[in-house]
Amino acid sequence: MPTVTVRDVIDALDAAYPPELAESWDAVGLVCGDPAEPVTRVLVCVDVVEATVDEALERGAQLIVAHHPLLLRGVHGVAADTSKGRTVHRLIRAGAALFCAHTNADAANPGVSDALARAIGLTVRRPLSPRADDAATGIGRIGELPEPEPFATFVRRVAAALPATVPGVHGAGDPERPIHTVAVSGGSGDGYLAAATAAGVDAYVTADLRHHPASEHVELAASVATPVPALVSVTHWASEWPWCGQAADVIRAAAAGTVDVHVSHRRTDPWTITATSMNSIAEEGSPK
Repeated sequence: MPTVTVRDVIDALDAAYPPELAESWDAVGLVCGDPAEPVTRVLVCVDVVEATVDEALERGAQLIVAHHPLLLRGVHGVAADTSKGRTVHRLIRAGAALFCAHTNADAANPGVSDALARAIGLTVRRPLSPRADDAATGIGRIGELPEPEPFATFVRRVAAALPATVPGVHGAGDPERPIHTVAVSGGSGDGYLAAATAAGVDAYVTADLRHHPASEHVELAASVATPVPALVSVTHWASEWPWCGQAADVIRAAAAGTVDVHVSHRRTDPWTITATSMNSIAEEGSPK
């Protein structure tokens, strides 16, 4: 078997997650590293942060494959006295390359939301928001559970399927409502609330649900005759972590067993503490 190079891994990932699927504002592809360098170990992660760089270098990885871009916005330098510059310097000094697949991995088929749907136990039927030029690709997925189950049970299903985080998993909806059809969108997905509602699904699973869109959605549910999806909110990192296993499988298949591919289990979700308030607020007119 010929030596596998950084370029070989990139070619496999570009075939699975075509760069042309990336949004115009995105920054995907090789961030640093020599495409001609050989690769024997790869680390796959969601975020390029100190913890995952530490892990990659501890394992002797010559390549990090990440979902989130390190340099998403334009920069004029990568000085080592900045956090991102320090990361770039560490990788270059260690001879480790960095490759990112972001919105192209979101839109690909299969992609980020397919991995999330599979983790939850859904059979995927179609994209939530298909691309105009290819209905098989696009953001989010719509799928079905094998059998309907109460919303409270479904929320627990989602929590059990994803890695644990401090904020956990939140649900908004009738606990007894039967859930069968589900829309999912890895990452920030409240921009697709209208699409999930129009699709007529029973529940919508995504991350970073903001107060006002979620509140307006709940108010809509109380004011219309046609049911709108119950909401399940997870953390951004947890919603996209299942993709790491999918990307790792792409690399393993291309390398035919000659490259050690490791999925990082280090939690890069930023939240570290949770607390529950013991204060109660009495309704107006009720006894204090």
